[in-house]
This record gives sequence, C-alpha cells and structure tokens, in this order.
Amino acid sequence: MTILIVLSSIILLVLLITWGKVNPFVAFLITAIAAGVCLGIPLGEITKSVQKGMGDILGSLVSIIVFGAMLGKLVAESGAAQKIAMVMMKLFGQKNIQWGMVLTGFIVGIPLFYNVGFVLMIPLIFSVVYKYKLPAIYIGLPMLSALSVTHGFLPPHPSPAALVLQFNANMGLTMIYGISLAIPAIMIAGPLYTKTLKQIVSVPLQSFQSADLPEENLPGTLNSLLSALLPVILLSITAIYPYVFPATSAGAAAVSAFIAEPTIVMLITLLVTTYTLGIKMGKSMVSIMNIYGSAVKDVAMILLIIAGSGALKQVLSDSGVSGDIASALQGLNYEPLFLGWLIAAIIRVCVGSATVAGLTAAGIIAPVMMQAHTNPNLMVLSIGAGSLMFSHVNDPGFWMFKEYFNISVKETILSWSMMETLVAVVGLLGVLLLNMVI
Repeated sequence: MTILIVLSSIILLVLLITWGKVNPFVAFLITAIAAGVCLGIPLGEITKSVQKGMGDILGSLVSIIVFGAMLGKLVAESGAAQKIAMVMMKLFGQKNIQWGMVLTGFIVGIPLFYNVGFVLMIPLIFSVVYKYKLPAIYIGLPMLSALSVTHGFLPPHPSPAALVLQFNANMGLTMIYGISLAIPAIMIAGPLYTKTLKQIVSVPLQSFQSADLPEENLPGTLNSLLSALLPVILLSITAIYPYVFPATSAGAAAVSAFIAEPTIVMLITLLVTTYTLGIKMGKSMVSIMNIYGSAVKDVAMILLIIAGSGALKQVLSDSGVSGDIASALQGLNYEPLFLGWLIAAIIRVCVGSATVAGLTAAGIIAPVMMQAHTNPNLMVLSIGAGSLMFSHVNDPGFWMFKEYFNISVKETILSWSMMETLVAVVGLLGVLLLNMVI
C-alpha cells in the first residue's frame, strides 16, 4: 500500500506539472503534503518535514548554484565566451568546424547554466552557418549537445551538484568521471548523428541574431580560458592531490580538503574572475555587482524547484516508506545504476525537466543505493544521464530549439529529441562500463 501511495504521488506530481501547468515548486509542495497525509504522518509533523527538507537541501546547495550563475553571467557579459568560440573556430578551420563547435560548447557549457549558454551560442552558430553556407542543424546541434551533456553530467550545474551532495559523492571525482563519459556521448549524439540530418532545411530567423562585441573589447585568450575553467581546474587538482601526495602533512591535507569544498571552489573562482573578467576589463564594481544581481534572478526558480524536491524527499523519508521502496525495487534484481537511470528517464519524459527528474529519482533510489553499496559518483552520473532522456513538447528546451532554428515539430523530434535520447543511452552504457573497471 505504501509503495502504491508513493507511485500515486509521483503521478500526481507529473499531472500537476504537465496537465495542470502548475509551477514545479508549487507542485512539489502540494505533492509532499498529499503524500504525508496519505502515508499517515501527523498533520502537525508534515509542515516540519517540508521545512526541514527544504532547509537541508538549500543550506548546502544555494551558494554553489548562486555563485555558478554569477560566474556564468560574467563569462557571457565580459565576452570571454565569445573569445573562446573565436579561438576554437580559428583552430579547427572550416573542414573540422563541427568539432570546433563541439569543443566550444563544452568549454562554455561547464561554467554556464544551460539556458544562458544556449542563447549565448546561438549568434555564433548562425554566423558560422551564414559565412560557410552550411546546414544550421548540422552545425548547431553538436554544440548544443555539448551544452546539454554538461548540464546533465557535470557540477556545478544544479542537478548534478545537488546529487553529489545528496549522495555524499566526491565532486572532483564525479567531474573527472563525468568528463570521461561526456566525450563519447557528445561525439555520438553530436557530430556523428547530425551527419544523418543534413536534409533538414532550417532557415534561422533574422530576429534571433545579435551583434558580437568588437574584438578589441574582448578579454585575452588565456584570461578567458583560465577564468571559465577555473572551477574544473581547482576541483581536479584537489581530487588528484591525495593520490599524488599520499604522505602529505595534516595541514596541507586540511587545506586541500577545504579548497575542495564546492562552495569554496566557487567563491575563489568568483573572486578571481571579478578581477580578471571584470575590473581588469574596465568594468566598475557597481556594474559587476549588477551583473551578479541579474544572475541570481535567473536561477531563483531553479532554487525553488530544488527546495520543493527536498520537501518531498523528506516527507517520504520521515514516513518510513523508503525501506519498503528499497525492498520492492531490490526484488526486481535490477542493477541500482540502471534503476536510477530508468526512474530518472521515466520522470524526465513525463515532466520535461531534467532537474526535477534527477532530484526526484535521487530520493527514490537513495535507500537502494545505500544497501547495495553503489558507487555514489557513478549514481550521480547515471541519474544525470537518465534525466536527459527524450526531451519533447513538455520541455522548454525543445521549443527554444524549434523556434530558434525555425523548423517543424516533427523535425525537432527527429533532431533535438533524438540527440537527447542518444546522450542518455550512451551515458548509461558508459556508467555501466566504468562500474566494471572502477
């Protein structure tokens, strides 16, 4: 009976968001309260569970997401992302321009939130299309596949960052494993798959094109690359440090562990880039702070969605139903990594939000994962891959792609939706392969 209530709660959440068009945060709260009532939690305790769930997950996560949004906004506003793109184009040339677009999307996508990266890269995609008279889907989709993979696989993006904390995984190792999975996923879903899509005629709308910053106003290449990739560099160094210097002093180990904290990594990066991409480029502190203030507005709803997911997770945990779910799912004899991927994929297809899918799946799979002693870093990536499965009409990203590239719904499914599906499947296969060798 308890498992049926949980399944009904998930269905209610899906229906509220998809059919009822209810804001995901509100839908999470309604579902959490309804689940609490049906699972027999005293009414006075339900609100306490909701508040505890929201507080616990935001307490450790809000600074990471906010700092990440600020960094991404500054990278965009300063022209650093544009500079990186220009360098990649010159490096790869027209013959290998697809691979240049992929690499550009991957580098830019690491610090940038997906929607910001999407809008930022659109002018670059269209300028290449018009300059070299190449098919828009053939050029644009590989870059956007890279943005999508970084959004689903790599911290400090919201869902993977939240899953790292929720599963007590190592953010540095998750980043390293994620990059190793991201490369084949992007190659297959991007440049290789788009070779079959050259027949799609896309005439991008003129209104979606925007002027680039003058080249003399852009930051230098080294400045742009180091500033945008500093979180990756710091996390990678701190993850590798204990293995390279196992006999290090306690003080040095403590400093390394302190810097490895995601909040500290993002704060250090933000302080550095405030100078390198802000003050050094002639921006006043007031204008930089305005950029940061605008960035916070961009991620406010993401934070609320994460808070809502924490409320539902806490209600399920306090009800004691998690043990029943774990027992039932273990009886299916599925590999936990596959099960986490499957749950996330089903919710993604139903709800449309990768963040909602990832966070909801995490709450369900956590007890199974603990009993099976599953590698938490790989579970983060498995759920992240599943959360990207088959984006379709209930996903805003689907409509952004359709409208920017001015193609039909059928053509969007054939290109965008299938690209996301390939990323999800290749990601799962990569996780299972890593699980065999780690």
